[in-house]
Amino acid sequence: MTATIKDVAREAKVSVASVSRALNGAGGVTPETEKRIREAAARLRYVPHGAARSLITKRTHTVGALMPDLHGEFFSELIRGIDLEARSHGLHLLVSSSHDGAEDAAAALRAMQGRVDGIVILSSPRVDAAFLEANLPDGLPAVLLNSEVKAGAAAVLNIDNFAGTYAMVRHLVGVGHDRIAFVSGPKDNFDARQREAGFRAAMAKLAPGTSLRIVSGDFGESSGYRAGLELLASKVRPQAVFAANDMMAVGCLQAFKEAGIDVPGEIALAGFDDIPIARYVTPPLSTVRVRIAELGKNAMDLLADLINRPGSSAASVHTLGCDIVVRESCGGHRGGTSATTTKKIHRPSNR
Repeated sequence: MTATIKDVAREAKVSVASVSRALNGAGGVTPETEKRIREAAARLRYVPHGAARSLITKRTHTVGALMPDLHGEFFSELIRGIDLEARSHGLHLLVSSSHDGAEDAAAALRAMQGRVDGIVILSSPRVDAAFLEANLPDGLPAVLLNSEVKAGAAAVLNIDNFAGTYAMVRHLVGVGHDRIAFVSGPKDNFDARQREAGFRAAMAKLAPGTSLRIVSGDFGESSGYRAGLELLASKVRPQAVFAANDMMAVGCLQAFKEAGIDVPGEIALAGFDDIPIARYVTPPLSTVRVRIAELGKNAMDLLADLINRPGSSAASVHTLGCDIVVRESCGGHRGGTSATTTKKIHRPSNR
């Protein structure tokens, strides 16, 4: 039979109230008594009833994460960072996705209501201010990732997409490329819009008079492949292609390889995110490094702070910086070296 709290109290020769205080970390018992209670609980293999414990502590010790999708290295790295940091705070993680639309996202939030102490929400077109107003429970601590929503009820943590893109263009121009094509992300995505804005600003400043070449993509590998074919079919090929994320850059690379195009000898290539596979493709991919797991960790740290300080002001916007990672694909290495160089990014002063 399953041991109960009364069995633990009897085994440790204390009251039920003392067992409850000791196991919930509420204090009120001596260190020696707490040690005896925990040893008794271990001998009896007692597991506290989660629902009953939540009624007492008003906490579930669980947090949620709502993602637009769960497929791909970016999402797996982000969730890994959130989960590792959640565990360091003694919290468990529930994950759901909203890839089927706004109603799916709303259903996920409803399913988590009452089960989590707070939630991390990665931005998507369907998660806007009106959606959060209608579906985010009042008083539930929340952190929005990569969001233009300035919600008073939630903290916001963004990647410095503009500065990262600007810096990569500066590098490409610096190694001799001025005909740079850009493969954009989905128009309704906040990150994609910020990265395209950074590209436009950098080209206007660093390669004035050069015609802009922007090919639409959707952050998927296949859209990068199609963009690569389109660029190869143009009358004037670009000297360099900068994709708004690494998955599209990998798709471009495959299109170039199939066409017998040497990268970077004939066309240089760069991406954004620095997903794990970026360093293992041939040639290794130059990219803007988003420390994805760290992004998840920082989001979880913000959320834990909001949970532990109820009533504190949540309205804050934080920005995580990026680095330029120069590998072989962009022609940044001369003399055949395969080394990797990382460059710190400084935000453009004239933005």
